[in-house]
Amino acid sequence: MLRNKGIAFKLVLLFTLSSACIFAAIFTYNYFVSRQMIEKEIKENAGNLIMTTTNRIEAMLSAVQKVPENIAYFLENSTNDEQELFQVLYAIVENNPEIYGAAIAFEPYGFKKDKEFFAPYFYKAFGAMNFKYLDKHYNYFLWDWYQIPREIEKPQWIEPYFGEGGGIIMSSYSVPFYKKVGGKRRIAGVIVVDISLKSLRDIVSSIKILKSGYGFLISKNGTFVTHPLKEFIMNETIFTIAEARDDVKLRDVGRKMIKGEQGIAPMWVKSAVTGKSCWMAYVPIQSSGWSLGVLFPQDELMEDITSLNQIVLFLGITGIILLGVAVVFIAGSITGPLRHMAKATEHIGSGNFDIELPPVKTGDEVGKLSEAFSFMKESLKEYIRELTEATASKERMESELKIAHDIQMSILPKTFPPYPERTEFDIYATIKPAREIGGDFYDFFFTDDEHLCFVIADVSGKGIPAALFMALTKTLIKAKATMGLTTDNIISRVNEDLCIGNDMSMFVTVFCGILNVKTGEVQYTNAGHNPPLLIKRNGDVAYLEKSGELLVGVMEGVQYTARRIMLGRNESLFLYTDGVTEAMNERDELFSEERLKKELSKDQERTVDQVIHAVMREMAEFTGSTPQSDDITMMMITYKGSL
Repeated sequence: MLRNKGIAFKLVLLFTLSSACIFAAIFTYNYFVSRQMIEKEIKENAGNLIMTTTNRIEAMLSAVQKVPENIAYFLENSTNDEQELFQVLYAIVENNPEIYGAAIAFEPYGFKKDKEFFAPYFYKAFGAMNFKYLDKHYNYFLWDWYQIPREIEKPQWIEPYFGEGGGIIMSSYSVPFYKKVGGKRRIAGVIVVDISLKSLRDIVSSIKILKSGYGFLISKNGTFVTHPLKEFIMNETIFTIAEARDDVKLRDVGRKMIKGEQGIAPMWVKSAVTGKSCWMAYVPIQSSGWSLGVLFPQDELMEDITSLNQIVLFLGITGIILLGVAVVFIAGSITGPLRHMAKATEHIGSGNFDIELPPVKTGDEVGKLSEAFSFMKESLKEYIRELTEATASKERMESELKIAHDIQMSILPKTFPPYPERTEFDIYATIKPAREIGGDFYDFFFTDDEHLCFVIADVSGKGIPAALFMALTKTLIKAKATMGLTTDNIISRVNEDLCIGNDMSMFVTVFCGILNVKTGEVQYTNAGHNPPLLIKRNGDVAYLEKSGELLVGVMEGVQYTARRIMLGRNESLFLYTDGVTEAMNERDELFSEERLKKELSKDQERTVDQVIHAVMREMAEFTGSTPQSDDITMMMITYKGSL
């Protein structure tokens, strides 16, 4: 009889009869129809939209490519007439609105026997045509736009970069040209045209998918060239975003995009703008090696199947009603023992694990459930004990992080003035990590009686790995500096040491200087760091010239260069990390280099610590309640002169 059957038999019998037909029909119908509608819409939209956008981008880039390629053909079949070259370059820049500037760069002594450098460059600025020579101070032979096409002997798009002033995203297309010398065809130079990527951004920004879908463009190494989030452009790559989210799917899609593959991501990816799940289609831009991606929001695509959801809802409610009738019928045979067990469970829930469970004499599932509750009671006792231990462990970990922070701060100089007996200069520095443990650091120390070495640096990443890399870098720099080396040799040797076993591919930007406290001469090397500001006695503030040196720890065998400036009496150097200029307010505006420069140009009678504290106050007013996103480090040195 049904009364003597087990609970499992009753549930299986009635649940199967009442729900199998209902839910099988509902979910089968909903699954197949929904999937077909979504996939069809995504593929049709992705194919049409990406094809149209790609053709527009290809058309723009192809038009630009033809200009230097035609000039190369012209130069190979003409004489090197200087006036004629100027006319050609001028006409190119003036008559092609998409071209920002153009140059013809000759090989050493290739234009005239007495000129090692010859590279006339016309460009647009402030609504007018401008001209300059790229001479030895620029040394174009070392730049990618010249070296890469020269070495591979074919035209090449150069990775996008910020133009002069940092406000214009640009890219260059370089074409080598040749001359016949002694019957042999030899490289004569490189033609380069610079384009602003504003038009390209406008094309990609015009992509609108439903309400929140969008398109973006990445370069050959995955750097965002266009993106709705402006802070991503030229600052992030598809791989750094994937790493920050620990998103394996996005990382795999990024690899396919930079390989020039085309397709649709097989699984949902998260939108960086809305955080919603999206389909992602991608296609390469053949002419430049870049890749276009388009995101289709999942929830908005589901709006087209609202009517189907209504059918599912109706069938589901009907099924629930039928299941409710079945459950009520079954519950009468099992609620009695279960009510007693529920009371005992309340005692267990309040923490009384010594409560006795009601005895059950039957051998059906209720009896087995009673045994399971007994086991659960003992397991809960063990779990509470382990949870207590885990809580204590977490508190210890937080304490250790606090200790690690204190240790990290203790290795930085923090006593000011550090050398009260030295009147030749004043120095002050401060650091404010974004987390408990940061990656910025500064240092200063005497290498001998006359030379003060000072350093400011910013390690990639955050947290404990960055702190360890910071400590290693600081130690290495001080060890090399105390050997009496020049700044270029210090950074070169530190770079070699950091590259060894750098499996995590971490790197650091460094500005290292050595001040002669007797003469005011400063020898310095800038390895990819923000250029310091020189503050003159008359109140003029200017950034030091960018050196274009490579980051430290990226590549072995890099040779760095040392530069020199003279500090006059009461002239200062202000050093900082990008956490200062890139601090953001609630409107996503950057503090910027201009605001920093303006603050430093104020009252010149302030001491070094007063200046840094004033910058800190200005930043706090600017950012308001916006959380700090990066470490903030500043250092200022004022040369007083030797008595």
